[in-house]
Amino acid sequence: MSRNLIGRRVLAVHAHPDDEALWTGGALAALAQRGADVHVVTCTLGEEGEVIGEPYQNLVESGQLGGFRIAELWASLDILGATGHHLGAPGKYRDSGMEGSPAHEHPRAFVNHTEEAVADLVEIIEELQPDCILTYGPDGGYGHPDHIQAHRITHAAVEQYDPSLRIWWAVTDRESQAAGLAAIAEIPEGWRRAEDGELASVEKVDLKIMLDDRAYAAKADAMAAHATQLWIADGRVSRVNPHAALAMSNTLVFALSNLIAQPLTKDECYQLGNGEAADKSGAVENLL
Repeated sequence: MSRNLIGRRVLAVHAHPDDEALWTGGALAALAQRGADVHVVTCTLGEEGEVIGEPYQNLVESGQLGGFRIAELWASLDILGATGHHLGAPGKYRDSGMEGSPAHEHPRAFVNHTEEAVADLVEIIEELQPDCILTYGPDGGYGHPDHIQAHRITHAAVEQYDPSLRIWWAVTDRESQAAGLAAIAEIPEGWRRAEDGELASVEKVDLKIMLDDRAYAAKADAMAAHATQLWIADGRVSRVNPHAALAMSNTLVFALSNLIAQPLTKDECYQLGNGEAADKSGAVENLL
C-alpha cells in the first residue's frame, strides 16, 4: 500500500468512546495506513452508556463505567492507528445522556459547557493544525445531545481558527444501509430486526469511501474493543461479553445494547459541512 499521505493530518471530534470506531473508524484506519497523522478528540467518557454482557453490569450503578471505557477507547485507537485526546482533560465534561435525561442537570454535563468546550477544542486545533476535521452533522447523526454539541463546538472552534478549514460530517447512506439490512439472512438469537425507518440515515452523501479489507477489518476490531457497548455477531467473545453471537450476512453484523441487528457496511459516507472539497471521487485521501 502506498504511504502517499505522510505529512497530512486529520482530526476527528467525537462525543463518546466508541463513536470514533462506529462513525469514522474505516476512514481513520485507511488514512493512518497510508501514512497520515490521525488524531481523535473524545469529549466525554460515555458515563451514561449501558453495558452489554453480565460480568460488568455493575459498572453503571457504581459510577465506574466512564473510567472503564477509557481503556476500551485506547484499545480502539491503537487498532485504528490514531492518537487520542480528551477534550480539556479526561472526565472534564460528562456524558449528558439522551434528550430529557436527568444527566443533563449534572454540573459537568457536556451540553452545558459550550464556550469552555470551544476554547478547549481551539487549543487542540491550534496545536495540531489539521488538514480537515471529521465530526457529525447538525442532528448529531441520530439526535444525541452530545453529538449535536460536538458538532456545535467543532464549527465554532473552526470559525475562530480558520473559517475555511474543511469539516466533514459522518453520515449513514440510506441506500447502503437498506442493502445491508436486506442482506442479513439470519440474526442471532435474542436480537431483533430494525423496523422501517428506525435507524438513522440520509439520502444524499457528498463522499462515499469504499473500505478495503484492511481498513474494514480495523474498523470491526476497533468496534469490538468497545465490548461494553458493541456486540459483533462473528463468534468472538471477550472478558466483558462471554457470549458468542453469529449472523448470516455478506457483511459483518453488529448491535448496540438495544440488540437491533445492523450491517457493518463496507463504505463510510460523509457530507461536506464546511470549506471546499477539491475532489469527491470517493478516495479516502479526498477527505484531506
